[in-house]
Amino acid sequence: MTTLLLQLSDLHIREPGRLAYGRINTAPYLAQAVQTMLRLPQRPDALVITGDLTDFGRAAEYAHLRALLAPLGPLPTYLLPGNHDERAQLRQSFAEHGYLGTDGFVQYCVPVGGLTLIALDTVVPGASEGSLCRERLAWLAGALDAHRHRPVVIAMHHPPFQTLIGHMDAIGLLSGAAELEALVARHPNVERIVCGHLHRSIQVRFGGSIAMTVPSPAHQVCLDLAPDAASAWALEPPGFGLHALPGGGRLVSHAVASGVYEGPHPFHDGGQLID
Repeated sequence: MTTLLLQLSDLHIREPGRLAYGRINTAPYLAQAVQTMLRLPQRPDALVITGDLTDFGRAAEYAHLRALLAPLGPLPTYLLPGNHDERAQLRQSFAEHGYLGTDGFVQYCVPVGGLTLIALDTVVPGASEGSLCRERLAWLAGALDAHRHRPVVIAMHHPPFQTLIGHMDAIGLLSGAAELEALVARHPNVERIVCGHLHRSIQVRFGGSIAMTVPSPAHQVCLDLAPDAASAWALEPPGFGLHALPGGGRLVSHAVASGVYEGPHPFHDGGQLID
């Protein structure tokens, strides 16, 4: 039996009709991603959303997010704050999501099919950059020890590695990355560290595992590795992640294009190669 974990990130939902950055209505893009998920040939086991659920963490934005996610029906959905979110309002707006806790960091462990999802809070209130303090790392150490006999996926907002996109690295995980990597290296059952914040698909070796980010369902950060590159975004093709763990196998991660495209078409016609 294969476990399927969907990952969305960086939704930046605003109140109905309001534009993010004064230019983009992110809501139709999330609606498109939801419809793409519903068309997948296999039913996923859960969805994790790795932060920046909203643009300002306002109650009306979270209410809009709830409505946009509603077509997913009973699919277990796990939320994680990003630097654009507000922990207290997130908990109030999704009060039935008991795993969010009642105060402090939003950190939790939940079973998803044949794996354990561990959510790690990297938010620094009022700041764009992220951090992992001793308290958060100690909590993670205990969670990893408790689940050392199951495959683990760690979810967090800020990626714990340099992406070479300078303006984003300046507001990345500015403390705790080295300690996190040492901790992951001691737990070979960590299949993946899945992150957001970058609005791009990026992968790197990390602590004997793989750390990665996924595209946004709306806008992407421009790919410019020049040290002095401008902070900018573009409407490149949107997407999300799909992490698949076959029974007894290794986790395989796919970047999924969001939207409707021509096809599928067969590679062969009546058993013959098409010239």
